[in-house]
Amino acid sequence: MKNICILDSTLRDGAQSEGISFSLEDKLKIVKALDDLGVGIIEAGNPGSNPKDLEFFSRVKMLDLKNSKIAAFGSTRRKGVLAEDDKNLQSLLDAQVDIIVFFGKCWDFHVTDIIQTSLEENLDMIKQTAAFFKERGKEVIFDAEHFFDGYKENPDYAISCLKAAADGGTGCVVLCDTNGGVFPREAFEITKAAASAVPVRIGIHCHNDCGMADANTVLAVEAGAGHVQGTVTGFGERCGNASLSAAIPNLQIKMGFSCIKEENLQKLTQTARLISEIANVWLSERQPYAGRSAFSHKGGMHIDAVVKNPRSYEHIDPERVGNVRKLLTSEVAGRSTILAKIQRLSPGISKDSPETEAVIKRLKELEYQGYQFEGAESTFELVIRKELGKYKPLFELVNFKIVGEQPYEEGSSATAMIKIKVDGMTEITAAEGDGPVNALDKALRKALEVFYPQIASLRLTDYKVRVMDSKSATASSVRVLIETTDGVDSWTTVGVSKDIIEASWIALVDSVEYKLIKDIEIKFKAYL
Repeated sequence: MKNICILDSTLRDGAQSEGISFSLEDKLKIVKALDDLGVGIIEAGNPGSNPKDLEFFSRVKMLDLKNSKIAAFGSTRRKGVLAEDDKNLQSLLDAQVDIIVFFGKCWDFHVTDIIQTSLEENLDMIKQTAAFFKERGKEVIFDAEHFFDGYKENPDYAISCLKAAADGGTGCVVLCDTNGGVFPREAFEITKAAASAVPVRIGIHCHNDCGMADANTVLAVEAGAGHVQGTVTGFGERCGNASLSAAIPNLQIKMGFSCIKEENLQKLTQTARLISEIANVWLSERQPYAGRSAFSHKGGMHIDAVVKNPRSYEHIDPERVGNVRKLLTSEVAGRSTILAKIQRLSPGISKDSPETEAVIKRLKELEYQGYQFEGAESTFELVIRKELGKYKPLFELVNFKIVGEQPYEEGSSATAMIKIKVDGMTEITAAEGDGPVNALDKALRKALEVFYPQIASLRLTDYKVRVMDSKSATASSVRVLIETTDGVDSWTTVGVSKDIIEASWIALVDSVEYKLIKDIEIKFKAYL
């Protein structure tokens, strides 16, 4: 089985994505997550670019990494400056890491028109930079920037840039589709040509501007690349990078390569979602392998087939990558869908059991009221628990009051006061928020933390309101969908009412109770 070296660039290329800004603590958390997943190399940024990155390299050395090595990233020496005198190269050494990744121009147009130097000088810059780090005991990786565009216009010069890096002591030259415009056939043919031209390991680094990054990565490996760069979530400049949450299982499960330890594949979904949470960017529901919809089934015939044999509509077992199968409850789903959900809680119940009939009857009643469970599976699970007698309220609302304030002031436009009971004990508290729902959410969690400390990790990540009957104007019923996370998992709940605050409250209560019930069950299983 051929080994593929995986380099994750979330902290460097991913940080260049619009809307993403990692704090120092964010970066350290991501390093731990990637090390736990088992990627070979974590590209951690340029220590000479800003004080935050410099401090990061100082702090990251204190982490006890078990699987990953940290790499510093920079460029070739500047034109007209000796490598020994280049401050940026020195800053890479100051990072005190074992691996240095440096980039250089491989497109003659960029050499002459952008950095405005001679083709020969550029080759010297590449070779001398590689030699500078190699002579100082570093493992050296050369990112051949704009390699594919350069190869298509001047193949001899693009290859000569790779050879210059190899001659300088680089152990891996990475072919970069920097503009993201390469198509799969080109990626295969050009990578194959490069692999036959240079005597060192070939790598691939793809951007997704044409939607081809994941496909190009696979084709490059087929053509001989043994080193793959990307980001776990696909975050990156412009349209993003190749997604490692797709590349790793594609290469390892589908093609038989070894990218990470086999047992670590089960951590893939959790890692992608955790990094998205840290970045405060929601992972696409349709992300291959790791997305929430990756193994979701809605059509009645599809669901019936999947219940009989998952292979009918699933290309792999979702548990292999740490994901789960979802059988969506909707108007096009059949009785088998509902039965499958019931059997997760009570395996002995059959299709014709009275419990199944009771759940279906309750489902129809709620749908008539305006509930929709396709996007709120957690609320539907609570409905099943209630019908099966497997539900016990974990707290009781005595009352709440919400006060709005004008003029609007960010963070305190509303105040919520709440009184709850847990096992006969009363807690009264208040909180300010951006609007009534935010204030109510904060007040509820503040009160419940007294009894359930794990509530502190909860955070609302999405809030949607749908008007059910626009003809009734402000008297219309509304459906509120709330998405909640504890930093690891996420779930969605729904509430319906003619009062938007009450609908929000129903969804909030379900989101909290779902979390608490799951935690109780996990502790119970551990005890057994």
